[in-house]
Amino acid sequence: MSFFPGKDPQAGDTYACAAIAHVVVPRTVDLGDGFSVRRALPSARSRMVGPFIFFDHFGPAEFRAGNGLDVRPHPHIGLATVTYLFDGEIVHRDSLGTAVAIKPGEVNWMTAGRGIVHSERTGAEKRTTGSPIHGLQMWVALPAAKEEMDAGFAHHDTAEFPIVRENGKNVRVVVGSLYGATSPVPTVHETMFGDVHLKAGSALPLDPDHEERALYVIDGTVDISGDKFELGRLLVFKPGDKVTVTAVTDAHFVIVGGAPMDGPRHIWWNFVSSRKERIEQAKAEWAAGHFGKVPGDEIEFIPLPEK
Repeated sequence: MSFFPGKDPQAGDTYACAAIAHVVVPRTVDLGDGFSVRRALPSARSRMVGPFIFFDHFGPAEFRAGNGLDVRPHPHIGLATVTYLFDGEIVHRDSLGTAVAIKPGEVNWMTAGRGIVHSERTGAEKRTTGSPIHGLQMWVALPAAKEEMDAGFAHHDTAEFPIVRENGKNVRVVVGSLYGATSPVPTVHETMFGDVHLKAGSALPLDPDHEERALYVIDGTVDISGDKFELGRLLVFKPGDKVTVTAVTDAHFVIVGGAPMDGPRHIWWNFVSSRKERIEQAKAEWAAGHFGKVPGDEIEFIPLPEK
């Protein structure tokens, strides 16, 4: 899912904490009906954080009765999409025959590999009554040796994820390992994603075990070395430095990262690859109709952009 043409987000100012490499100010687009999207990755200074090459924060918004999300069938190669909701529901369908609704706290992990097509829409029941929408969609690049792996899809229920709780801290370990807990989500590259809630006044040390790390504020205000950060900021940290995040108010944020990717990646529209010629091939294949169809959503599709 890619909601709007991606121009680079902007880097923020210099901050007091020496562990912060830079702060990304996402580009925000209002798509109507109060539905806004903030894109934090890729940015001019951070093309990737670990394997994360794309980071969209959408909502919170409320679709009125009769309206909803309609991301028509579109293709991907060379990546895995990670969809995670805080509110609402999205029906995912793909060319493997998958048809599943994702709800808050669950994860849809779709591996594109050599190629997959999917759609994401509000289901008929939610569309009739109106419904909220709030969540993240992230893309992780695949290692060069795995870029052409078979496509796949996995849905993980909320109960599968370990939660670390202590003194006003609540960390759901969604992908990878954090604070001694490990997610059951399989990956092909060291990847970390945690969903964190802190009560006002509580503090959380940011696990330095992962070489590349970033924090994105979903709600509330956090303090790091005297600098305060509110909703919609992606804080990219230097490798190895210890960081403590203190909640000024009740705060909600996510932490993402992992090992550096094995070389740069090219990204064009919904395609990611270590090779420019592979992206050109994917463009030609989509334009020629050579990707698969999405069962139950075969009529509409997003055409190849002209630029």
